[in-house]
Amino acid sequence: MKIAVSGLNNTDNPAPGIPVIKALQDSHEIIGLSYDANEPGNYMRMASKTYLMPYPSLGYDELKNRLEYIQKQSGLDAIIPCLDAELPLYIKYQEEIEAMGIKLCVPSLENFELRNKNRLAKLSHELNTTYPQTHEVSSVNELIKCTETLNFPLMIKGNYYKAYKAYNLDSAIDNFYKISNEWGFPVLVQEIVSGEELNLVGVGDGKGELKGAVAIKKLTTTELGKIWTGVTIYNEKLMQIAKDFVAHTKWKGPFELECIANMNQIFMIEINPRFPAWVHFATEIGVNLPQMVVDIMQEIDNEPILTYPQNKMYVRYTEEFVTDFTDYMKLLSTKEL
Repeated sequence: MKIAVSGLNNTDNPAPGIPVIKALQDSHEIIGLSYDANEPGNYMRMASKTYLMPYPSLGYDELKNRLEYIQKQSGLDAIIPCLDAELPLYIKYQEEIEAMGIKLCVPSLENFELRNKNRLAKLSHELNTTYPQTHEVSSVNELIKCTETLNFPLMIKGNYYKAYKAYNLDSAIDNFYKISNEWGFPVLVQEIVSGEELNLVGVGDGKGELKGAVAIKKLTTTELGKIWTGVTIYNEKLMQIAKDFVAHTKWKGPFELECIANMNQIFMIEINPRFPAWVHFATEIGVNLPQMVVDIMQEIDNEPILTYPQNKMYVRYTEEFVTDFTDYMKLLSTKEL
């Protein structure tokens, strides 16, 4: 298959695109979709061709025009969108995109919105897990009132993006303005729970079955919270939560559960509706989740893979390479490379 993959950033805030490409490049031809000419994946020669894409905020008409052009120039069988911001367009206009001959494996719009942070308390209850005490606020006065019942430090979060730790009222107010100015309201004020940070990446088939999953314990992270080192673990309760999540929602495609485990209690922190940047770790230990997504697109029904080696260590590292500046200029001018 000829598969387009987005999310080609590979700096200190890596996107999932490069790990997804690594999992698929031996069996499929890859087309890169990029929103920024500075993304390293444009120049890593892992894709046969790369196209600059219009920002999702420009709407479906711009996306449609670009996909039609790419389809005419290169031909596409499928797209694996790897960024939160672009998913609503691919989900909402899935039928129109698939009418172009481009397959997708994405959740329903209802499921995409179900994992919004201001709705996770209800979903967590339905999955028999715990969600940290969280309040929605739309003013500084409401924020101050919340801090009278919650102890510092606290998390100040956007409903979709960004999260900051606040150690006192001044920093809470400062972070409130940072998030509200960029992402609007509501802003979420959340208690901090202690324990081990566990992440699980999985794929649902859209019919209620978990086709594959791998869980990892974070050992060290970047300042942005990205995993720097981690180790595979098997937590039976976390795996059951993943199974229940997929069965309950009929989730289709990749997802990531971000949790805190404290003794026998698991707190749901976040559900991401796409692959995480560490997904190639799963491929390396025998669970090729991106290929499972391709199989679902092709209606191939394989047996689930929910077991994997324990105590395998994940290590992220930096690497440099040299390319020609003319490539950068060509990508900017022609919007393809």
